[in-house]
Amino acid sequence: MEPIRLGILGLGRAGWGMHTNELKSRSKQFKIVAACDVEQERLDRMAERYACRTHLDIDVFLADEDMEMVSIATRSPDHVDHAEKALKAGKFVFLEKPIALSLAQAEQLQAASERHPDRLFFRHNRRFEAGFQHIREIIASGIIGNVYEIKLHRHSYQRRDDWQTLMDCGGGQLNNWGPHIIDHALRFLESPVAEQWSDLKKVAAVGDAEDHVNIMLKGENGRVVNIEISGGVVLSQPTYVVFGDRGTVTCDDTDITMKYLRPDFVPSECQAHPETPPMSGAFGNTETLPWIRKTIMVEPETGCDIATIWDHLFAAVREGTAFPITIEEAIEVMRVSAKAKEGTEFQQS
Repeated sequence: MEPIRLGILGLGRAGWGMHTNELKSRSKQFKIVAACDVEQERLDRMAERYACRTHLDIDVFLADEDMEMVSIATRSPDHVDHAEKALKAGKFVFLEKPIALSLAQAEQLQAASERHPDRLFFRHNRRFEAGFQHIREIIASGIIGNVYEIKLHRHSYQRRDDWQTLMDCGGGQLNNWGPHIIDHALRFLESPVAEQWSDLKKVAAVGDAEDHVNIMLKGENGRVVNIEISGGVVLSQPTYVVFGDRGTVTCDDTDITMKYLRPDFVPSECQAHPETPPMSGAFGNTETLPWIRKTIMVEPETGCDIATIWDHLFAAVREGTAFPITIEEAIEVMRVSAKAKEGTEFQQS
């Protein structure tokens, strides 16, 4: 199959630093034929590396008939407008997160997608993060029993001062890490959201947008997922912590640590009683539990990483397979994000 003829709109940290680098090993699937940015220097760099057509004017860029798909990596407030323009120009659209800045804007995108079916795709690429994939495999194996609570952490400490700390620019951790980790949480929840609690703060960042996010989701199935994204935490917690009724799993970027009951262990039958306990100091049942402890590398059976999303994108366009991130899932991410901001100083219209 011919590679998809791709244009990149926006050549900043995402378009230049992520998209182009992820495509280096996918020349048989994608060919960069055009680029658009507001800075000529960045366009010159693209032309030198890819010998592609370059444009300062977005309308001229979108009029390029040879370009099949637009990868949108512009600033967050422009995402909806640029996606709608690209769809109207007849292009496939690969939209960087956040897909919008409000639930109303996200629903506007959904309407545009209905007018241009099978043309709009969302870059929730952390869905293919190795740690996320491996933790899901462990949960599915049943080795730690019934999972009742999961904690998701993305911690750092930064006195950040770029546009992604300014509300007027669509900044804040909810629009930065938020779409990825909320997407993770909704996948882990494995149930519609029944309850949500959240708290937003500005701790260390220089701008006026939130840099510390805490969201707790409770599913209709009773499972709880707690999200903590922060630029104000000095000592980071594990990226993933999973509590099951037969064990616990923690994970950082490279290693997974597990402690769980031996799979063939069947607890003895016993009942709680109100009698005065003996003076020996023992606290209740003294049976010996057969624990298994191990640390393994993060190596999911899927073998995927965050760049795998490009393979799914190619398959969806050229082979007609279903893209794994649906519009409904992306809208639900926005719904959680919008609710987290409701009634706070960080709420945006």
